[in-house]
Amino acid sequence: MKEIQYEIVKEIAVLSTSDSGYTKEINLISWNGKEPKYDVRSWSPDRGKCGRGITLTEKEAGNLLAALKKELAQ
Repeated sequence: MKEIQYEIVKEIAVLSTSDSGYTKEINLISWNGKEPKYDVRSWSPDRGKCGRGITLTEKEAGNLLAALKKELAQ
């Protein structure tokens, strides 16, 4: 199985922290040397392990932001 490589290009925010120390974060990450994308997922305290997450292009992140602003304004 191919090893997945990542580089956290920019740390944006920690959204929450669990009792076990895992954090749910949004970051700008380059996966396997590709163009960085916005990424939301949980990370172990040492960032050695990560959970499943979602990656978004800049356009997708903008669409999500607009949708959330509309939803939360209600």
